[in-house]
Amino acid sequence: MTIEEHYNAIAPKLTNWLVATGSSHQEACDLVQETFLRLWRMRDDLSDDPSAVSGLAFTTARNLRKNLWRDNARLTFVDEIRDGDGGASAPPDELPSEAEERRAELRRQLSSAFAKLPPTLREAYTLFQVAGMSVRDIAAQTGATENLVKVRIFRAKNKLREILSEMGVTLS
Repeated sequence: MTIEEHYNAIAPKLTNWLVATGSSHQEACDLVQETFLRLWRMRDDLSDDPSAVSGLAFTTARNLRKNLWRDNARLTFVDEIRDGDGGASAPPDELPSEAEERRAELRRQLSSAFAKLPPTLREAYTLFQVAGMSVRDIAAQTGATENLVKVRIFRAKNKLREILSEMGVTLS
């Protein structure tokens, strides 16, 4: 496969995984671009096995994010974040609909629930559900056994149900 084919197959899953595990969408997009830039530089040495390239992409992105967060840990945070328009509210005709507000609230609740999961459970669940990786690939990437990965996914799902139920979110 070419780098472009790998990118088309992996980038959306990698972006979703990065967002689901704590990155902003913009940060995730930047990390994916940097990841594939590094993969492109190694293109002659890449394996023909798509799962090996996928694992390398996820590992590279995770390491890049760790470096980014470590480097930004010394930043000074402000008490208030303003929009680019100086904090002005949207005109009444541009206010979100009730359905959009419900989706946004659900996204906030899901993000909050994910944040409450232990890191090992969160990683296994998001790699499986969000990134669409196989249990075998997750085990290879994380260094855990396949059985342990299955247990972590199962526990994460149950813990998410519990947390969301406590928040009043009903699951169908």
